[in-house]
Amino acid sequence: MYPPSRKDFISLTLSDPHSHAYNNGKHRRQSCWRKWKQLSRLQRSLILFLLALLLILGLLSYPSIREQWRAPPDPEDWLDANDRDLNVLAPGVDPVLDPAAGKVPVPVAGPHLAPAPHPDAETEPRGPNLLILPKPPLKKKTLLNRRGLPSLQKEGNVSDTVGKQEEAAAVQQEEAEVEKDKKIVSWRGAMIEADQATEPPPSATVKEAAALPAAVNLPDTVPVEVSTGTVDRLETVRDAFRHAWKGYKDHAWGRDELKPISKSFSEWFGLGLTLIDALDTMWIMDLKEEFAEARSWIEKDLTFSKNVDVNLFETTIRVLGGLLSTYHLSGDQLFLDKAKDLGSRLMPAFKTPSKIPFSDVNIGKGTAHPPRWTSDSTLAEVTSIQLEFRELSRLTQDPQYQEVVNEVTKQVHKLPGKHDGLVPMFINTNSGQFTHKGVFTLGARADSYYEYLLKQWIQGGKTEDDLLEDYIQAIEGVKKHLLRQTGPSRLTFIGELNHNRFNPKMDHLVCFLPGTLALGAHNGLSGDHMDLAVQLMETCHQMYQQMETGLSPEIAHFSLQPGDGQDVVVKPADRHNLLRPETVESLFYMFRFTKDTKYRDWGWDILQSFNNYTKVSGGGYTSINNVRDPKNPGPRDKMESFFLGETLKYLYLLFSNDTELLSLDKFIFNTEAHPLPIWPSAPK
Repeated sequence: MYPPSRKDFISLTLSDPHSHAYNNGKHRRQSCWRKWKQLSRLQRSLILFLLALLLILGLLSYPSIREQWRAPPDPEDWLDANDRDLNVLAPGVDPVLDPAAGKVPVPVAGPHLAPAPHPDAETEPRGPNLLILPKPPLKKKTLLNRRGLPSLQKEGNVSDTVGKQEEAAAVQQEEAEVEKDKKIVSWRGAMIEADQATEPPPSATVKEAAALPAAVNLPDTVPVEVSTGTVDRLETVRDAFRHAWKGYKDHAWGRDELKPISKSFSEWFGLGLTLIDALDTMWIMDLKEEFAEARSWIEKDLTFSKNVDVNLFETTIRVLGGLLSTYHLSGDQLFLDKAKDLGSRLMPAFKTPSKIPFSDVNIGKGTAHPPRWTSDSTLAEVTSIQLEFRELSRLTQDPQYQEVVNEVTKQVHKLPGKHDGLVPMFINTNSGQFTHKGVFTLGARADSYYEYLLKQWIQGGKTEDDLLEDYIQAIEGVKKHLLRQTGPSRLTFIGELNHNRFNPKMDHLVCFLPGTLALGAHNGLSGDHMDLAVQLMETCHQMYQQMETGLSPEIAHFSLQPGDGQDVVVKPADRHNLLRPETVESLFYMFRFTKDTKYRDWGWDILQSFNNYTKVSGGGYTSINNVRDPKNPGPRDKMESFFLGETLKYLYLLFSNDTELLSLDKFIFNTEAHPLPIWPSAPK
């Protein structure tokens, strides 16, 4: 009798009180090996042969798969992805939100200029949860023009050979990279569009419209050779304006300023500052459709009979100056009528014991007052309104406007407290005397005082000797007390004086000075003014060139020690850029007077940096927090009105070949870049 056959294993299943079963799977896995051993040798050989064949096929297709995974995705594909399909974020990058869609909010990187936090950022309506990629470091590389890509024909199946696979994958990767570079670059909440100047869209100005007045000629285009081929720089500036205007029109129409990240607006005075500041820019650029829309708003919606406090200086240079300039360019009586209405409402500011105007005026109530914290006005505020008020008197034949501002000029001319022509920053509206004496700067609160000395003299036919005397004396004071050179590269710069102590600090605002010096030399002043202008222009250029983003900080400090260090030193609190115009303003003057094309090239570099780091998808440009960090410049969510009124206007004039377009022998620009005519004869 044979004993019962022995089993190789025992299958045992246990259960715990919680019904979690245990199965002795280890022994079951061992049974798979037993079954393999039970197969015949032929069967085992066939299985191994099939596995080896699959492995070989996999190795052959590996390069193609690898290239496909390495190639960047087509931007069009992920732009169209919906919320469920695309929620991937790069490490350390927060999602962009759409408040209307109920997404989790993310604060915009960088504070607003005002103390209160600004609204949360949002993206385009069509893709709230887009993939956000950190912006790569700035690299100067040539982007392939779409027409420059090779034309390839598909021959046979892609999988025929490894070589064809790799070639197709390489072409696919190259096309995707080009499209990605041209389509989207993004950083922390703001979708930034890369510069697309290689193929500008058709201009809106080809439409038929009424001819400009004889005093203003349409500019020529300026084809300039760059690495990607011929680029129309004028059209690139027009495109930048259209992009900025689109954001303003879509999200801030009739308001003071656009907030392009949050797609909203901010109000300062409630006077449509951006719209009025941009009027003459649109006329100069021949953007007639945009101009007609703005004019319609002014005719139907702009009113000054409102209970609102406005700053005398800012309202004069932006609104009054913008209306007067547009009247001269267009000949449209509407703009002069609005200017006269505003000018009369600003007059109460001059009703002070000293006749030095208050800084603030309520244009609805007809009352004026100093700031709440002081009875002083800044010197720039009270001495940089003369061009506009004088011109208003000339046009209306009403002398009151010119009389009040001329009185201010006369008083400042004879005041004690100057230092070799340099003036303190504050003046008291009660006593009419300088305050905070001993502090001298060409930056904020004093800059345009020096600018308007020269420009009033030119405006009035070069007959007012006191103005010229004060200007020449001030430039000599600058040379004597504020002019220095850096240690590393011997860059010439303008510092500040604080009770006889020199501070190597220079505001970006001071970069108005090269252009003003060049304008004086053009009008017969000493040739060494032009020499100094050339030196300072180089320094202002280096304030852009030495920054990682190619954009200047708001304030620069300069190294006086010799050595290999940097000339330009930027403190953390000063690294922001507000889209300011002063450097491109001076580049415009320098090119007009010297014809040196390097000034155009420097302006072109600045425009490209604006497009790379401040252009916001959907419309608008934003100021940024950090010009030293190209990966995260930090959007501030604010587009100042002067970006359209000054910065883009000066860039356009810089690239124009038509020297009669706002000839500097016929027009003088106010400190907000609004051109006013030079008087044909001396004022009466």
